[in-house]
Amino acid sequence: MNEILDRVFLDNTIRDYLLTAIIIIIVLVLKTILSKFFADIISRLVVNKKRQFDKKQFQDLVLSPIELFVIVLTFIISFYRLQFPSVLNIHIYRVDLHIIIESLARAVLICSFVWLCNRIVAYVAGLLHARALQTNDRADDQLVVFFRDFLKVIIWIIGILLILKFSFGFPLSNVFTGLSIVGAALALAFRESLENLIASFIIFFDKPFTFRDTVKVQTVNGTVEKIGLRSKRIRTLEKTFVTVPNKLMVDSILDNQSLRTQRNVLTRLELSKQTTQKQLAELIAAIEQLLNQDDIFDKIVFLSETGHVAHVIQVEYFVTVDLPLKSFYKLRESVNLAIIKLLEEKEVVLAGA
Repeated sequence: MNEILDRVFLDNTIRDYLLTAIIIIIVLVLKTILSKFFADIISRLVVNKKRQFDKKQFQDLVLSPIELFVIVLTFIISFYRLQFPSVLNIHIYRVDLHIIIESLARAVLICSFVWLCNRIVAYVAGLLHARALQTNDRADDQLVVFFRDFLKVIIWIIGILLILKFSFGFPLSNVFTGLSIVGAALALAFRESLENLIASFIIFFDKPFTFRDTVKVQTVNGTVEKIGLRSKRIRTLEKTFVTVPNKLMVDSILDNQSLRTQRNVLTRLELSKQTTQKQLAELIAAIEQLLNQDDIFDKIVFLSETGHVAHVIQVEYFVTVDLPLKSFYKLRESVNLAIIKLLEEKEVVLAGA
């Protein structure tokens, strides 16, 4: 039996092949149990006990990258004790095949670890976002989304640097030197993207708007639904989904309609020049009396213009923002209908009628 196990095949004994295969099979069979065990350890490290924790949701996020990490790590450790067969050691572009395989395995291992870190960041950000939604301050909602995307980018950059170091053997000092040279050229090529990135930091610190604010930028009017590093996603009043670059949000005049204290309504009544002074005075007084409502503030009704074509009465008032939009439109409609009724009662004719 020992003679069979000590027999050499492709530069390795049968014993070594069997031990390697047994280790791999055991890990493949127990990979789910091992992954759940490591997931439980990670959850204790990254999740606060005082914070609500959904174990199933966390495992659904991290099990796949942990399983991949465990499998790849097992293959690397198991095959490390084997000698690469000289028959298969061919050269591809002056590089040995076993070096290429090792480099790819290390790259996959690093990618699985980066994947795991991003999943952990996504879960913790989800917990923080759910907690932020319970507060009245919407700035913390923006903070969570911003740093979630920012951390994901940083993690992937670190992952790429690790791949360059441990998979391709590039010294990081040379990489940073090369990046400083190439960075200048890339800064010119991707100038617009960098401007959007810088604008995202300006928006974050200056806070001209926050998550779920209703804003108007140039011709875009809607609610901010997503705040990213490069752009903002706005749900328009027509329920379309518009992507607006961050640079445009900073450079353009931005109207944050969520911060207004009242809604303004302005109506112009162009009356026939045959309308008498008595009719105008009575109509103005009647409209002022009409606007004496609980939801209407700072009302003003006056004769703004008079001339050869028409007499113009300007009606302006403000409505509280606490009134729902549908109720606001209904209020405007009721006021307009009441004004029409007053015109009929006072026998006042509109200009051009």
